Amino acid sequence: MRWDSFTPIQDKAIPVIMETQNDVIISSGTASGKTEAAFLPIISMIEAEAGAALKVLYVSPLKALINNQFERIEKLCEHTNIPIHRWHGDINQSQKRKFLKKPTGILQITPESIESIFINRTEQVKYIFKELDFIVIDEIHSFLDTERGVQLRSLLSRLEEYTLKHPRIIGLSATIDNFELVKRWVNIQNVDNVKVIESKGSDKELLYNLMHFPIMKNKKKPVELFEDMRDLTKHQKAIIFCNSRGDVEESTVFLNRLAEREHGGETYYAHHSSIDKKEREYVEKTIIESKFPKSVVATSSLELGIDIGDVDIVVQLDNTYTVSSLKQRLGRSGRKKGSNQMLQLYTTNKDSLVQSLAVMELILEKWIEPARGYPLPLDIVFHQIISICQETNGIMYSELLERLEASHIFHTINTLDTQSLINYMVEKDHLEVIKGKNELIVGLEGERILRSREFYSVFMTREEYEVLEGMKKIGRLDKQSFINAGDNIILAGKLWTIHDIDSEKNKVYVSKAFNGKAPRYMGSGGNIHKKIGEKMMRILCSDKEFIYTNESAVNTLRDARKNYQYFYIEPQQRVIWQMKTDMIFETYTGTIIAQTLLWMLRSFGINAKSMDGVGRINIVGTYDILSILNQIKNKTWSGKELIIYVLEQEFFISKYSIYLPSDLQEKMHIAHKTNIQETLAYLNQFQFSVIKID
Repeated sequence: MRWDSFTPIQDKAIPVIMETQNDVIISSGTASGKTEAAFLPIISMIEAEAGAALKVLYVSPLKALINNQFERIEKLCEHTNIPIHRWHGDINQSQKRKFLKKPTGILQITPESIESIFINRTEQVKYIFKELDFIVIDEIHSFLDTERGVQLRSLLSRLEEYTLKHPRIIGLSATIDNFELVKRWVNIQNVDNVKVIESKGSDKELLYNLMHFPIMKNKKKPVELFEDMRDLTKHQKAIIFCNSRGDVEESTVFLNRLAEREHGGETYYAHHSSIDKKEREYVEKTIIESKFPKSVVATSSLELGIDIGDVDIVVQLDNTYTVSSLKQRLGRSGRKKGSNQMLQLYTTNKDSLVQSLAVMELILEKWIEPARGYPLPLDIVFHQIISICQETNGIMYSELLERLEASHIFHTINTLDTQSLINYMVEKDHLEVIKGKNELIVGLEGERILRSREFYSVFMTREEYEVLEGMKKIGRLDKQSFINAGDNIILAGKLWTIHDIDSEKNKVYVSKAFNGKAPRYMGSGGNIHKKIGEKMMRILCSDKEFIYTNESAVNTLRDARKNYQYFYIEPQQRVIWQMKTDMIFETYTGTIIAQTLLWMLRSFGINAKSMDGVGRINIVGTYDILSILNQIKNKTWSGKELIIYVLEQEFFISKYSIYLPSDLQEKMHIAHKTNIQETLAYLNQFQFSVIKID
């Protein structure tokens, strides 16, 4: 492969994998050679036996990433006899049957496909994983805080029932912090056996800039923004990241209009989860193979290392919600030897400008959000109970409890809660007790859930229409998009006229059009960490100038700072602005703290209406709020007493939480959406001022 030497992370990781029995977390920057750091030693260790048994399970969050890495690992194994297999929803049955007949070598798979093996291949599970030595988890950070990660960790615990020895886990990530949580996630029974291999340094220089183009009164982005973006990407391969699928569609069409005026042809391609898989694969292939600069406009669908070749520059339109997300995105550029990472930020409103500056400054400080984990996974316990009962074709109550308590991920759950859930599942016919044998099997209502093709995934998906041009699949539209026959829409970066909507079959039929507007996709912003809120406040209270911004950004920031400077507000203060009939409480903290505070205020009779993306609480009416904040500080709180102040749309909900008894749903809400301890610490940390303004 013409390597001169190993990269720093490979030098560190290879001896640990080859010479110890440790589980290993490999953490280093994008394009630092993490995949080879794991697989070169693994291949060396399994080569003699890999032709006779499955030795490595490679788990990926994305099917597309599996397809990318398949070729990469195949190349590493080119001169060995190690078979490599893929198993996900797009792999045909004949290939899966071939693997089942002789499970060998390396299997690349998603969590959902591991689930399907437990459900549909119950007899074969016993021998598939028997001689497994390694489980490699790519982009491990993407699993840590999600229900999908809980499902994966549960499945890996269940898998160990069938292995001759504990398979070593090797986790790979470019954006990870809170290694103690990661180590517990990997191996709760022997945390000391988990070795973290970290390579922080990078010889890549980061070149960055921020341009502010204020959004117009009609909420449209100014033409000048797209003109600047076009000039920037005209001669470079770029990934342009947007926060919504609608923004992706609108930006793609506008940028292509500008390119066509210069006779550049189709230069920009849309990429997001609602575009048909074949169309996305076509885009990825086109970008890789093009001899001319072409760019892809994407949501987070390209955040995790899907290969589209060497990218010159990363563009971010409006703020990311997390530092780790921006770090992951900017890591897509500068992969070529001798090249630097390049990042262009664009903002279109005041909040986005301040938040983008806060996130960028934290990147420069080398801070990243610590993993939090998925606090109380009762919803996934429900899902896994059905799966285990199907896998075992009946299980004793005591044995089911024992397996759940021994699980690497469910061990913290109160046994009484688990028993309450199992009893409730029997009552609701999700489970059935076989008389005499006293075994639990999947009940009729449980079968209804189990037999749905949606069972294998634990994350929520919205109801969608499939969009077709004749027989060709274009993509999908949210059913809440309020579309009608005759409407013109943008999808997959192209313009379409809707001819027919078949609501029964969930299909929309379209033909090419000459204009259109981006459809509305349902979505929500992300939770922000308190460090981002605090950094935003520091920026607003300071007179620091950011040399990487344009004049419009300088002027907008100056305007945003006016009240803070006029009233001599310090970063340690938090302000409640009082108008004639209402108040605005600028919390500038994390989303969960601000949300908890909102419900606490309501419990004191304050009409706290809503909270925006940066934690601004809108209060209808005027109150002696400082006195109430003192009472909140001095009160002993329980999460349960806040529940009655939670509006329906504010309540925690997940795909399977709706099947839990109401008391367990409430416990999940308290664990996931409130933090009383941190909220009280916040109230004690900062000084609060009410300032009257006209």
